Amino acid sequence: MFTVFGANGNTGSVVARRLLDSGKKVRLVVRDPDKVGALRSRGAEVAGGDVLDANAVKSALTGAEGAYLLIPPDNTSKDLLARGRRIVDNYLAALTATKVPHAVMLSSVGAQRPSGTGPIVTVHHAETTLPKAGSTRFTFLRAAYFMENILANAYPMKNDGVLPVFGGGETHPFPMVATRDIGDVAADALLAPPAATQWIELSGPKEYSFNDAAAAASKILGRTVKATPVPLDALVPTFMKFGFSENVAGLYRDMVAAFGTGLAFEGKGRSVRGKVKLDDVLRSSLG
Repeated sequence: MFTVFGANGNTGSVVARRLLDSGKKVRLVVRDPDKVGALRSRGAEVAGGDVLDANAVKSALTGAEGAYLLIPPDNTSKDLLARGRRIVDNYLAALTATKVPHAVMLSSVGAQRPSGTGPIVTVHHAETTLPKAGSTRFTFLRAAYFMENILANAYPMKNDGVLPVFGGGETHPFPMVATRDIGDVAADALLAPPAATQWIELSGPKEYSFNDAAAAASKILGRTVKATPVPLDALVPTFMKFGFSENVAGLYRDMVAAFGTGLAFEGKGRSVRGKVKLDDVLRSSLG
């Protein structure tokens, strides 16, 4: 039995499908079981639960031979870092009690830094805390910037021909990765677990700049889209206008600032390239 947290999300759904395709028994952990009806129809067990509930996490991991773990986002949180620490601590307690042999933890580029990286700090806590579950080997999957993040700007790209780039740097290529590749690499690790804890640094088939993203969007939409620098100080009020709490918006500002000062992969473990191109991700929603 494999337990998949966030099974209705972009990465967890891929992990669950791959495991089912391989004939494995799968337990899905979601707050809303109605969102995984297609997976349940394929024979997956659905365990309703919240990662903030320590008992629910322990129950979901009981009897599992492998697990996919992540820290689900909450853009309205008043203290996102404390929330992340609580989730990680729930995972640690559950893994210690259930002795799951192997778990994949979705981490991030920059997870080696203990502070100054906004929400990435939560997965730094995961990487330094979870190994205390001595019976569990881990795959810490450090993913690059999600290509899908660019689709948050679908409206201004379609209507105004603008791809906003907070803090500038629109000409600089950097690692991005599609969530489909994250799910596939996580599933590969679960199906062939390592002999000891490992780190994987995952990026897409090549580096892309925001100018590259704008050029791809231009072709897809049939209109000119320009990557346009926006002052970093505009990030917090802009995000709050779209429903983010001040706390979360501030953390995202910290993360963007960190990328602007060279936040990158550490060079730890294996470097893996995904297969999905940025054009394909943008076309899936803009085309």
